[in-house]
Amino acid sequence: MRDNVRDFVRIAAECFCPQGPVFEFGSYLVEGQGSLGDLRNYFRGREFVGCDMREGPGVDRIEDLGGLTLANESARTIICVDTLEHVFEVRRAADEMIRVLAPGGMIFISAPMDFRIHDYPSDYWRLTPSCLERPLDATLVGWQGVESHPHTVFAIGVKHPVSAEFAPRAQKFMSAYQEYLRGIEGQTTLSRKVKRTLFGWLRSKGERRRIDEEHQAQFVLHLRVDGTEKHGWHAQVGELAKSGSRLDVKS
Repeated sequence: MRDNVRDFVRIAAECFCPQGPVFEFGSYLVEGQGSLGDLRNYFRGREFVGCDMREGPGVDRIEDLGGLTLANESARTIICVDTLEHVFEVRRAADEMIRVLAPGGMIFISAPMDFRIHDYPSDYWRLTPSCLERPLDATLVGWQGVESHPHTVFAIGVKHPVSAEFAPRAQKFMSAYQEYLRGIEGQTTLSRKVKRTLFGWLRSKGERRRIDEEHQAQFVLHLRVDGTEKHGWHAQVGELAKSGSRLDVKS
């Protein structure tokens, strides 16, 4: 699991305080990953069920995202990070996760975009931010890296009914994640900065931009609400523009 993805889940768990039971789809701990991919510690005190298509470390239950055996509305929280690119029937997988998600439940998703082909067991897709914004009533969509070609896309979604706490918690998450990225950028060693400057002329303009914007992220908060609720939502997230994030409210 990539460091930014693990910390995306960590910060989201801290800011949104999701309820159990928690189901992680794609929980198999790949060889050499050790405990880095184990997300259970971020959800202590809540039932946590690791699901994957194969038995192995980190897996409590065998499940196929194309046809889950879980009952309707049985999961309060779903985690599916860097997994959907390995699911051939990706639209069906999204429908299945929404089916088993309880009303008011949350789903955390990430997917690579500008990333090498990695077969676990196969690698089929690259999902855009627009793809992740569609299924649920409230979705915070983000991307890290160059806006036109990010290396990672994120989404945090809620199934109807959407709590009034979602918007302020989303704002808290965005601020915390941006602070995390600034800390990572600040840890860049002097030697790396010098090499980046000295050898930058050998790289294309696009390559230089990918390096420069590696630790930059943007977010858009998408809300589907009744017309009578629009004003209240706008008031709650009025500070988004100051952080460079956007708000999209639809009836």
